[in-house]
Amino acid sequence: MDKGTIFSGMRPTGRLHIGHLSVLENWVKLQDEYKCYFGIVDWHALTTSFDATEEIQGNIRQMLLDWLSAGLDPEKSPIFVQSSVKEHGELHLLLSMITPLSWLERIPTYKDQLQQLGSQGKDISTYGFLGYPLLMAADILVYRANAVPVGEDQLPHLEFTREIARRFHHLFGQEILPEPQAILAKVAMLPGVDGRKMSKSYNNDIPLSATPEEIWQKVQMMVTDPARIKKSDPGHPDVCIVHTYQNIYNTDEVEELRENCCQGKIGCVECKKRLAAILDKKLAPLREKRAYYAEKPELLQEILETSSEKARAAAGETMELVRSAMHI
Repeated sequence: MDKGTIFSGMRPTGRLHIGHLSVLENWVKLQDEYKCYFGIVDWHALTTSFDATEEIQGNIRQMLLDWLSAGLDPEKSPIFVQSSVKEHGELHLLLSMITPLSWLERIPTYKDQLQQLGSQGKDISTYGFLGYPLLMAADILVYRANAVPVGEDQLPHLEFTREIARRFHHLFGQEILPEPQAILAKVAMLPGVDGRKMSKSYNNDIPLSATPEEIWQKVQMMVTDPARIKKSDPGHPDVCIVHTYQNIYNTDEVEELRENCCQGKIGCVECKKRLAAILDKKLAPLREKRAYYAEKPELLQEILETSSEKARAAAGETMELVRSAMHI
């Protein structure tokens, strides 16, 4: 029985942090269950950063290193840059000819991000931003992927992709493009060290490449129970960011730590030290693997080139079928 096919990608907008780790760990598992294509989607980075492109190439390299360090294997799954596979752009263009404008305007994230970024002084009322869900659909459909690992917030995008596939089949009478189904994975939703959404721009993230010193510095910044003044005061773990992390990464000790905190038997500094040690143990293998690849730029280039060839071959087969169905 043939494996199903998956496409998934990330925008190269900055360094990856520990909040991305559960996503990458899920991708690593999927490599053995599906035929996977993983794209560093640089064209998508342009939808909101079209006026600040100088960091994209550097971010692509950093993302590639982060992916490899987390265990993605280019021997199993092509890892490539979206813009190196022009078929993504061709399919996006052809699908744009059949996509009703109202379908794009009704996608929930469109108006939300338009308003959110607009309040920050960023004008993204562009054709590219309006059409990014269609480019996302093309990314998936060009590999005829039948499954996509997504979070619940991305389900409307996936349903839009299925609608586009159905419209194509209705107009041209050939069922070429599978309707991809969601693979909903349980993803650890980590707050930043200050309790806000984790983001490089807030400087509240823990990078996947963090050194032991950087990890300890970030953990020291974590917000704890504001009502706890002395070490002997009973603590309230449910309002403590440190406990949130312990609950995910220190499952062997979390109940003991919780009980000792509630009874005032352990102080916040000691609890943070234990967390920092656990996080360092988790990230140390990634650091080591990342350092290995970082010293081999020729290998990184070879991985991208070989993977791009494989991706272009698969995407090219799809485009031949699409062109034939559309009589072009």
